[in-house]
Amino acid sequence: MNLDQQRRYARQIMLTDMGEAGQQKLLDARVLIIGAGGLGSALISYLAAAGVGHIGIIDDDRVELSNLPRQIIHETGDIGRLKVESAADRITELNPEVKVTTYPIALTAENATEIISNHTLVADGCDHFGTRFIVNQTCIAHKITLVSAAIAGWAGQVMTIAPHLAPETGCYQCFAHPEAPEANTCLESGIIGPLAGIIGSMQALEVVNCILGRPALLGKIARYDARTMQQRMSSLGRDTSCAVCG
Repeated sequence: MNLDQQRRYARQIMLTDMGEAGQQKLLDARVLIIGAGGLGSALISYLAAAGVGHIGIIDDDRVELSNLPRQIIHETGDIGRLKVESAADRITELNPEVKVTTYPIALTAENATEIISNHTLVADGCDHFGTRFIVNQTCIAHKITLVSAAIAGWAGQVMTIAPHLAPETGCYQCFAHPEAPEANTCLESGIIGPLAGIIGSMQALEVVNCILGRPALLGKIARYDARTMQQRMSSLGRDTSCAVCG
C-alpha cells in the first residue's frame, strides 16, 4: 500500500478491526455488481470510495428520466447513455485507482458462468426475478459469496448467501421458488428514492464485511420498512429439498 492509499483510506485503516491488512483485502477484491440502478448507485459509489480494487458492472439498460430520483449515480446529462458507462465515469471521478469492467449486456444462463467466475464476490441488485435465480445458481456452483438486495415501494431487504461457508444456511431459491408469482417491482409498485440509498448502503456494508471475512447477514434476511424506520431480522435456513443447494 503506497502513501497516497494510506492517506485516502486513513479513517478506515484506523479502525481496530480493519487496519492495513483489512484495507489490502478490499484493494485485492474483485466484486461484480449486477444492476446499475437504484441499489447499484449507492453500492457502486461506496465500494469504489472504500477502495474495492476491481469492480465489474453488468446492466443492459440506458438511463431514463424516471430513473433519476433514486439512481443518483446518473445525471440529467446521462439520459440515453448506457448505465454501465455512466456508472464507470462516476467510479473514475470518485477513485481513479479502481479498475472497472463493464458488461453492457443482460446476464443470462449462457454467459453467467463466464462473467461471475471472474469475481471473488457478487452483489445483486437487479430488478428481474429470473436473473436472480441464475445469479444464485451460478454463485452456488462456483462457491462465490452472494450479497442480494431488493427494494419496492417503501420496503427493502438484504441477505448474504454462501452455503459453502455455512452449510446450514439457505440460498435464494430456498427463500423464493422460481415458480412463485414474481414480486412487485419498482415499475409496478413505485419506489421512494432514499430507500434505494439506504438498502444499497446496507448492501455495500455487507459486501465489505464479507471481504473482511465476517459476514453479518449470512443465513439472515434484514428487512427495512421506510415508513416506520423499523428493521427486523429473520433466518434463512436451508431447504433440504432445494434443487440448487439442498
